Amino acid sequence: QVQLVESGGGLVLAGGSLRLSCAVSGNTYRTYAMGWSRQASGKEREFVAAISWNGVRKYYADSVKGRATISRDNAKNTMYLQMDSLKPEDTALYYCTADAKGSLASNDYNYWGQGTQVTVSA
Repeated sequence: QVQLVESGGGLVLAGGSLRLSCAVSGNTYRTYAMGWSRQASGKEREFVAAISWNGVRKYYADSVKGRATISRDNAKNTMYLQMDSLKPEDTALYYCTADAKGSLASNDYNYWGQGTQVTVSA
């Protein structure tokens, strides 16, 4: 069983930065592709970014490309999402995901965290 715990969300001004973290428990973490998805109020959940098990392959949604950086530290069982130049439209609940069922660049993952709220004010 895998448990995911997100942290690092908060309130930030437009143009600011945040680094989200996802702490992972479970012995098989190092073999899993992982990702971030988000859901804004009243909208469908959307893919944000993903990273392969060894960190070599990375994928980003067009909406965050150039502003987001996904990374992982397998020794620390932790994944990160650095978000820069934040916009009000980035406001959402951000979820950590693990163990892709198919395409990494999707919301199709077996494990989900509870989410961390990011609010960007204009």
